[in-house]
Amino acid sequence: MSGVLDRVAIVGAGCCKFGENWDKSSYDMIVDATIEALQDAKLELKDIQAAWVGCERELGATLHVSNALKLKGVPITRCENACATGMDAFRNAAFAVACGMYDTVLVVGYEKLKDLPTRGLPPPTAGTGGHPIILRGSGGPPNFGLLATRYMDKYGIDRTPMAKVAVKNHHNGSLTAKAHLRNEITLEQALNAPLVAWPLGVFDCCGLTDGAAAAIITRKELAKRFRDDYVVIRGIGLSVSSVPPQYRSGYEYDGFPETVEAARQAYEQAGITNPRKEIDFAEVHDCFTITEIINYEDLQFCKRGEGWRMIVDGITNLDGELPVNMDGGLKCFGHPIGASGLRMIYEVYKQLQGKCGVRQVKKAEVGLAHNIGGPPQVASVVVMSTP
Repeated sequence: MSGVLDRVAIVGAGCCKFGENWDKSSYDMIVDATIEALQDAKLELKDIQAAWVGCERELGATLHVSNALKLKGVPITRCENACATGMDAFRNAAFAVACGMYDTVLVVGYEKLKDLPTRGLPPPTAGTGGHPIILRGSGGPPNFGLLATRYMDKYGIDRTPMAKVAVKNHHNGSLTAKAHLRNEITLEQALNAPLVAWPLGVFDCCGLTDGAAAAIITRKELAKRFRDDYVVIRGIGLSVSSVPPQYRSGYEYDGFPETVEAARQAYEQAGITNPRKEIDFAEVHDCFTITEIINYEDLQFCKRGEGWRMIVDGITNLDGELPVNMDGGLKCFGHPIGASGLRMIYEVYKQLQGKCGVRQVKKAEVGLAHNIGGPPQVASVVVMSTP
């Protein structure tokens, strides 16, 4: 597979404003993100040969995209893969172009979570056949709180490194016009906020959001017809495993094996042997602050047990050696599940083009985007670069 994706380029990307979009429907957000991507690529809808859509919660997503964009006769395929949904849609679209089936395709990821009575969260007994005990009281904060508790105990740290992740991402989000949360916070605010599930407080958790993002993919040899500053897809990894990690024998609660495997695949395709030195910046899945710290380790940006040092030492700040979540991440940009992966790709694309203004990474030649999903049982990693 090595080198296959190097034939594929991104020539356009778009993203609507994320947030509590009460005044917008799914259709509105799909149109906003897609029109921006088309205008960015200087294309029209008639130029799109096929489309992929990432949406987890809404049935009939392919029809919604077709109806919203007034597409006629265009094949549209839906992908759903937990929080990696948008990135998996992007992966399938990229493979379709790489194999020569299509020249130019559209990828859209969206989610309208704020209108749902469940707020986008499954009921406590989801997936258990309505069992009255299994998973009762379970959910994102309690599950990731277990990881945080284990990590703090194993490596002898307190809540401060996690609070520093929140402060960093709130700062970055305050500089991002399309982010959901744009308020800076102090370390004291993060540490003293109400607890959600020990040791995670309010500022350790990302919020549920409405949003959509889109990308236009074409063959690399055609990319120069659209723009000189196109972005090359170097590698895409995807890992899905059976059995939630907390039920696996010997699980240490200090990492995500699926991220390790997805990164291995993407790095092998991209020819990357030293991620810390060869990756210039990254967008990672920070559903909780502890998750971002663990991601540093799983993505091989540092050794196991040293992720907390990266945030304490400022390495992942905007002006650090390896900036992470330059746009605020899930924590502040928001997490509309089907759109998050494509929002990350949108940010990496813009950073590689040098178009991020005050958030611009100084050296931006190779970027990474990463999602995890489920308990988590799925992860995806995309490596992109300048031509």
